[in-house]
Amino acid sequence: MLTILGFAMIATFLVLIMLKKMSPIAALVLIPALFCVFVGKGAKLGDYVIDGVTGLAPTAAMLMFAIVYFGVMIDVGLFDPVVRGILKFCKADPLRIVVGTAVLAAIVSLDGDGSTTFMITVSAMYPLYKRLKMSLVVMTGVAAMANGVMNTLPWGGPTARAATALKLDASDIFVPMIPALAMGLLFVFALAYVLGRRERKRLGVLTLDEVLVEETETVLVGAGAGKGVTRAGGSGPGVDLPDEPEDESFQGLDPDRPTLRPRLYWFNALLTVALLTAMIMEWLPIPVLFLLGAALALTVNFPHMPDQKARIAAHAENVLNVSGMVFAAAVFTGVLQGTGMVDHMAKWLVDNVPDGMGPHMALVTGVLSIPLTYFMSNDGFYFGVLPVLAEAGQAHGVSAVEIARASIIGQPLHMSSPLVPAVYVLVGMAKVEFGDHTRFVVKWAVLTSLVVLGAAVLFGIV
Repeated sequence: MLTILGFAMIATFLVLIMLKKMSPIAALVLIPALFCVFVGKGAKLGDYVIDGVTGLAPTAAMLMFAIVYFGVMIDVGLFDPVVRGILKFCKADPLRIVVGTAVLAAIVSLDGDGSTTFMITVSAMYPLYKRLKMSLVVMTGVAAMANGVMNTLPWGGPTARAATALKLDASDIFVPMIPALAMGLLFVFALAYVLGRRERKRLGVLTLDEVLVEETETVLVGAGAGKGVTRAGGSGPGVDLPDEPEDESFQGLDPDRPTLRPRLYWFNALLTVALLTAMIMEWLPIPVLFLLGAALALTVNFPHMPDQKARIAAHAENVLNVSGMVFAAAVFTGVLQGTGMVDHMAKWLVDNVPDGMGPHMALVTGVLSIPLTYFMSNDGFYFGVLPVLAEAGQAHGVSAVEIARASIIGQPLHMSSPLVPAVYVLVGMAKVEFGDHTRFVVKWAVLTSLVVLGAAVLFGIV
């Protein structure tokens, strides 16, 4: 019964948000509360929620101060050179912009933190998508898949969890998987190319030879006022770009914004490098690092109290949306784990693996990792399900390290799971409905994971 109710709760949640019948925050809170009553444990709902909130509180704190920190870095112009470089490559070509999104997300993912990746990627690319009227779900989908593949880095989380759960060396899991993961990343780039061509066909290409950061804010906005900037190659002759009202989210590209601090550029760059290094080296807990970093960045860049308050207020909406979503997700995870639904779901899936598949448990693990890491947290999968799969594999002569390698295959889809806090940073900053993102990305993320699995089998890795 718990197995059925667990799957029913997840399905109800996904259907309601994809059909936009409920907001994600409301669905994350009300649906598990209702199912908790169905299970007959409504009296314990408070305990489950408190346990869930306690477990996710550090993540919420990290996201709050990370948003403030990177928001300040964007305000002061730290990432402007990156934006200029991307714009020089992308020009005003939708195809290049989508490919550039994938490349940027993959590069920034080297720090191992999904929230950081999404904040930087969206901040750099959102103005281009918005001005050229490109599909924002293409941006969120491509960024999530690129980050999902790169999330398998030993310091990204899943590989370290698999190594810890099975008492293995993380390098023994990750290094042999590099060829398969490289194929997955190449597939994401190829998919970005295809999606970019689709956007180019739909929108056309601007006839400008080069679009610099300054021109993005001036020429494109002025196009509707009769400056002759047109789209070429669209469904008809060149069409004037409409004039659009200024949006605060575009200020990251304004070369004359008052928040710029060019004299402090190298201080901010070194501070960011030091922060990311400390995070990778685990010198302090990540929430503490971002708390200290945000306080230091605000104090040095904006020494006057009114300016600090203005910067905090400018990013308050993102902070509230993301932290609110995280605490709402705590209700969902708390009920799933507290009622035992997630354990029964995992056991049911493992028990229903045919006996004849025993010698192929690595392949089974790879397939199961795709839905399981979507429907549950990485902690739940790697510490709860993976040891069971490894034990079953060892009974049929399959080594634990092969099972561990296969277990990281589902990460391209996992990064769009409603249980991953970082995805709310992505859709929140991109102003995309979570249901729209889910509808778009699931099929492509599953396909990316299957490409990684197929490459791992082809190369004899699993």
